Amino acid sequence: MIKVNNIVKSFGSLTVLKGISVEIPEQKVVAIVGPSGAGKTTLLQIMGTLSRPDSGEIYINNQEVSSLRDKALSRFRNANIGFVFQFHHLLPEFSAIENVCMPALIAGKSFNQAESKAKELLDFLGLSHRFQHKPSELSGGEQQRVAVARALINNPIVVLADEPSGNLDSRNKEELHQLFFSLRDKLGQTFVVVTHDKDLAQMADVQISMNDGIIETTK
Repeated sequence: MIKVNNIVKSFGSLTVLKGISVEIPEQKVVAIVGPSGAGKTTLLQIMGTLSRPDSGEIYINNQEVSSLRDKALSRFRNANIGFVFQFHHLLPEFSAIENVCMPALIAGKSFNQAESKAKELLDFLGLSHRFQHKPSELSGGEQQRVAVARALINNPIVVLADEPSGNLDSRNKEELHQLFFSLRDKLGQTFVVVTHDKDLAQMADVQISMNDGIIETTK
């Protein structure tokens, strides 16, 4: 699924990742845990091709992606990787269904194709009554489910999530966590989640523990 070999990343004189090598298995929920400053988000961004490493290799579905040029990398990312962030990043002027359609439209699908898939996903996530609502009209949990639908619309091989439940109350947090495992089981989806949430980390199929730019344990 995802394999990174000897990834090094520095910002100025600070080395954030110190030769990370790890493999992410298919159709699993993988939690990356560790204290703030451990390098978790930087590793996730590099896995997601949002940031380039200083050295090392990244393979996604057996394709070496770290050497792709920017345009080819953007196309690969749009087609193969979904993202869910702590603060949703929904476009406030667009409805739920329009927000979900965006990655599909960027990929060149027609609006009718994108809308049909978006409706299917939002219905699956229990939001069929919220198609035309704008983000400001949705609860935090609903906004995050819209963000999950948006991440799934191009049928990505992996969804990367950075503290996705960090802004949610306990009920919505639990519902979001259960959703990841439901999507793993029903859609065969792979999730890599950076989290400080101990409950999610304990539920995960694989837990990767980081500290000071290295991986301490994988279990």
